[in-house]
Amino acid sequence: MAALAWLLIPLVAAIGAGLWGTWANRTRKVRSDGPELDGYARFRAAMEKPRSGT
Repeated sequence: MAALAWLLIPLVAAIGAGLWGTWANRTRKVRSDGPELDGYARFRAAMEKPRSGT
């Protein structure tokens, strides 16, 4: 009986990993790169401004 318990542990872990993998790779709303690119453009514009005051 103890050997059966030791065999069930990896089986339960594999089933849990499969369920987690399915959940982690679920279809999500497709999001474009627009917000990230807009933020990068603002960052570049801020870095290109000349420094004032020193």
